[in-house]
Amino acid sequence: MAVLTVQKLTNTGVTPSFAAADVAGDKFANNGRQFLVVRNGGAASITVTINSQKKCDQGFDHDLTVDVAAGAEKWIGPFDPNRFNDGDGNVEVAYSAVDSVTVAALSL
Repeated sequence: MAVLTVQKLTNTGVTPSFAAADVAGDKFANNGRQFLVVRNGGAASITVTINSQKKCDQGFDHDLTVDVAAGAEKWIGPFDPNRFNDGDGNVEVAYSAVDSVTVAALSL
């Protein structure tokens, strides 16, 4: 699992640096103000799965799944640390496919 560096948005702006999505998944530090940007340059839709570490406010432990269409970009988040952070304070992400998929972790 690759570790994504969280890039901070500033008053002067940010030009995000994207990394190839890792076949084993990615993770990034989260304090509740982070977003994941997923660019799918492939020819087919993919599913991005954010691993829920704890039960939601309705009492269920279910992962967050987001479809990203072919050729599309999605901004996902922010992520509630109480629900999505692992023991090290990271959000864990998996992808149904990684060919031509790039990602960036951003923070407000």
